[in-house]
Amino acid sequence: MKNKSSAPRERRPRQQSGEDSPAAQFNRRGFLKTSLQFGALLMAPQVVRGAVLGRDGGVAPSERIVLGAIGIGNRGSYVLSCFLHEPDLQFVAICDIKAQRREAIKKTADSKYGNQDCAMYLDMNELLARQDIDAVLIATGPNNHCATSIAAAKAGKDVYCEKPCTKNIAQSVALAETFRRTGQVFQAGTQRRSLPNFMFAVDLARFGKLGKLHTVHAHPGGLGTTMSGWAAAETEPPREQVDWDTYLGTAAWRPYNSKLLNGFNFEKGGGLTGGGCLEWGSHCADLCQWANNADDTAPVEYEPVNGQLHARYPNGVKLVMRNDGWLPLGSCPVRFEGETGWVETGDKGDLVASSNALLLGRGAKVAGYPADFHVRDFLECVKSRGQTRANADVACYSHIACHAANIALYLNRKVVFDPKKLEFPGDEEANRMRSEALREPWRI
Repeated sequence: MKNKSSAPRERRPRQQSGEDSPAAQFNRRGFLKTSLQFGALLMAPQVVRGAVLGRDGGVAPSERIVLGAIGIGNRGSYVLSCFLHEPDLQFVAICDIKAQRREAIKKTADSKYGNQDCAMYLDMNELLARQDIDAVLIATGPNNHCATSIAAAKAGKDVYCEKPCTKNIAQSVALAETFRRTGQVFQAGTQRRSLPNFMFAVDLARFGKLGKLHTVHAHPGGLGTTMSGWAAAETEPPREQVDWDTYLGTAAWRPYNSKLLNGFNFEKGGGLTGGGCLEWGSHCADLCQWANNADDTAPVEYEPVNGQLHARYPNGVKLVMRNDGWLPLGSCPVRFEGETGWVETGDKGDLVASSNALLLGRGAKVAGYPADFHVRDFLECVKSRGQTRANADVACYSHIACHAANIALYLNRKVVFDPKKLEFPGDEEANRMRSEALREPWRI
């Protein structure tokens, strides 16, 4: 064995093994020192942003509802803005047939969240396949409202869908059956169901404050139906720019035309351009259904009368769809009349009644027709798995009332409807208009 030298040892580079390794240095004294330091760290106050924990108005990420959107134009952009105001909502994806709209929505979302995470899709099936998305906002053209809603429900998504939600009676029934079977949450975009003045007026009718109800009045937003047109062919844009085939959806094929693409009344329902009755009128007819406690049925008779549409419910209450003779209370007015009183209201938020005593306790005025309350109702039901104010069953029958009214208007005669069998008894001409063929490969 060699003798130790008395000369100073040469300094060597630190190695990762031997006496200079971390393992060699982790002796008993080091262990005790490290343990004491770690314990002190655990006992020290930890600073975590309150918003991350759901405090300070924030919502923890695990508690947020994740939303995607399909077909977001002018109306859809407004409703999406209402969703984006909600603290428990995270918007992550946009699907639209127009590249310009996809990019605009992505810019809005990325600006709000300070990132570049909003995904863009041309094919809605890719969006619906995402397992992280809980719900979708659907504001496509009316052609695709029902088919897209049903596809979303089958993919396990909850749905907020703009109206008109269906094109015909058969689609209305299919929509209700699908959401009943899948258990998904549905909210039709009939947001006046969540506005204070309309809710107050409806309650006066529903709970007998007007005496026995005998007549409900709805503004149809225009009465009149025509068959869909066939506009002159124009040069079709590239699919990435505008997906014309998807825009047509379930409707019969026709050549590209920019007026049809941007038109408001294309294919409203049943092969008809359903006019205001399925657009603005769906709000008012829906409120009349509610006021008459008729959310699970529809009128049994429909007849055009001197520029109006008169209908009768199974309980004898009369529904009058009329454009004229309203008090100056704003758009989408409704009026409910009973044996001892009446009430009328509209989008200005004011109420007028046969007696001021009827209006006691009416609450604060909310003018216009904001969707915020309706969006909030939807989000709360997504969490609780409860029924929304305008759930699929409610939407089914309020739309059936509008579709049946349009059939009577188009045929220009009285029709009789059975809301249990969902048919016009013995009326082959009217029954043919309950549904329409779907263009391949669309399915309901």
